[in-house]
Amino acid sequence: MIHSILKDKPTKLFISIAAFFVANALIAECIGGKIFSLEKVLGMSPSNFNIFGQTGLAFNLTCGVLLWPLEFIVTDIVNEYYGPKAVKRISYTAVVLIIYAFIMFYGAMHVAPADFWITSKQTEGIDNMQTAFSGIFGQGMWIILGSITAFLVSQLIDVTVFHKIKKMTGEKWVWLRATGSTVVSQLVDSFIVLFIAFKIGNGWTWQLVLAICLVNYAYKFTMAIVLTPMIYIIEKQIDNYLGHDTAQKMKRAAMGIENE
Repeated sequence: MIHSILKDKPTKLFISIAAFFVANALIAECIGGKIFSLEKVLGMSPSNFNIFGQTGLAFNLTCGVLLWPLEFIVTDIVNEYYGPKAVKRISYTAVVLIIYAFIMFYGAMHVAPADFWITSKQTEGIDNMQTAFSGIFGQGMWIILGSITAFLVSQLIDVTVFHKIKKMTGEKWVWLRATGSTVVSQLVDSFIVLFIAFKIGNGWTWQLVLAICLVNYAYKFTMAIVLTPMIYIIEKQIDNYLGHDTAQKMKRAAMGIENE
């Protein structure tokens, strides 16, 4: 039976896409603890602008945002060929595995470290490996809750908006449903994670939450536009892999019109 499953191209494609989606989400969560300067990456001086009375703002972003745009591209691809139920399935799977990963991180941080290991990197400037390990893998409860909630809610919004636009436009205007669903869901994602993690969890003012939200969303909005051509490139490759007839049948089935 397993051989017949693995010979089926749509099944193999779904397994590969789902594996990448889950792995990408887990990696994004793991590297999200590092903050980088977008301006410095681009060889520019850090910005210094004001929003909602908050001064000294710049494009300081978590490394997780480097990968999250890919999640929404994958979501749109799965929605295009497999439909909203498939997107929800891989989203729920990713959330469960992210929670599992955080539980394992918590356990690893609290396992008694070997004495020699604690000081094993002192020559490299790391005085205490246990502290460094906990600093990298340890995130506050509110940040974890905000991140997971934002991810799940934004995924469900993305799939809903994408499907509604596709029902109105049919096979036309791929860019509209892909970009439209992403810019809406990313706004929700940016707000929810900041609201839960920092408004509720750390008592930030509404002005600060909204200011940081807009800064983050400006980057995500820009990336959604820039990465739109990737949808066309990926879809063309998938159509070639599946064959035109199979791809069209899958797209119609994803819209719930396979029998029309």
